[in-house]
Amino acid sequence: MIPRYSRPEMTEIWSPETKFRIWFEIEAYAGEALAAEGVIPKEAIDKVWERAGNATFDVARIDEIEREVKHDVIAFLTHLAEIVGPEARFVHQGMTSSDVLDTCFNVQLVRAADLLLADLDALLAALKRRAFEHKFTPTIGRSHGIHAEPTTFGLKLAQAYAEFDRCRARLVAAREEVATCAISGAVGTFANISPTVEAYVAEKLGLKPEPVSTQVIPRDRHAAYFATLAVIASSVERLATEVRHLQRTEVLEAEEFFSEGQKGSSAMPHKRNPVLSENLTGLARMVRSYALPAMENVALWHERDISHSSVERMIGPDATVTLDFALARLTGVVDKLLIYPERMQANLDRLGGLVHSQRVLLALTQAGVSREDAYRLVQRNAMPVWQQGGDFKELLKADGEVTRALSPETIDSLFDLDHHLAHVDTIFARVFGPEAAAR
Repeated sequence: MIPRYSRPEMTEIWSPETKFRIWFEIEAYAGEALAAEGVIPKEAIDKVWERAGNATFDVARIDEIEREVKHDVIAFLTHLAEIVGPEARFVHQGMTSSDVLDTCFNVQLVRAADLLLADLDALLAALKRRAFEHKFTPTIGRSHGIHAEPTTFGLKLAQAYAEFDRCRARLVAAREEVATCAISGAVGTFANISPTVEAYVAEKLGLKPEPVSTQVIPRDRHAAYFATLAVIASSVERLATEVRHLQRTEVLEAEEFFSEGQKGSSAMPHKRNPVLSENLTGLARMVRSYALPAMENVALWHERDISHSSVERMIGPDATVTLDFALARLTGVVDKLLIYPERMQANLDRLGGLVHSQRVLLALTQAGVSREDAYRLVQRNAMPVWQQGGDFKELLKADGEVTRALSPETIDSLFDLDHHLAHVDTIFARVFGPEAAAR
């Protein structure tokens, strides 16, 4: 997590100050529940809230204590006792460190998910706006990087919208799965604390009680969460890669916004490079890299060990902060993307009509020519255009075998671009809802 790729709201979730505030709330809410059960005096937990509820915890002091005791939760509790006084002895009754650490981690992951969902909403809004803007802007579709058949730029963006809409649904599910609380004590048996305490803390923090927590919350939940972030990052890279290809000089159908005063190269003043999309590709690699250690964290020893702890101290903030930054950057790329319909049309026309070869093939088969012969006839006329240039349609009209099956008028009709756009409304309605067809 470095400032260059961080945004303050997400970074704040992972700050020591936020972490210790959550730790305090977990302890204090557990104290409230214990007081309600008569386990500790109510006036004691009232004092805890009164003296520490609005306190600013001294991170440096906690770190100083930890250097001596070699235990982060004990260091925090010691500092809390310095603030609260004698009543602090009633804090952490029947609890173990994992109750605090795991519940806090899940609170942070839920809050991070909420920010990421907001990021996705902003990206989806930008994609939808640009998709409708270019709903019927014709462009060449490519397979294997080679011209295939016409599509529209709006359909490219609609495909991205549908992909990120699926990403959003996965993140909602991952958020739900990781939003659990464990206040079950050593090895998770509730031997020294009641399950009602766990239920109370969970409700206060917007979580659900973990059904079986051993001494830690099962890490398959976290593996699913970080795997979801990795999939979202992969979708970020897919769209960023599309922009990078479209911005290549030989293509130049779209490019990143280039602001006044911006410079693309220290050596070549003419350069306008897709630096944001390239950056997004790199950030996506980093977010994906955090998924594997999250999966390896699942296999903990018996009821608990801490092999997962060092991993999560890194991947929790790094994955969420990086993806938050990437989604915001991608939204800006989409929102300001420069789009060149004239260049798209020029590229469509570049191969002399070869992009309509399938329609000619199908028309020949429907006119009684075998598929093998139809393919031979179309390819025979296509290859010279591919290699030397020319007009595919005129070569077909000059081919006696072709014109025995298809009239010149029929051949002309097979080169109608609108044929490829006939179902754009249908696809938009599937992606954006029935009202999309009417727009």
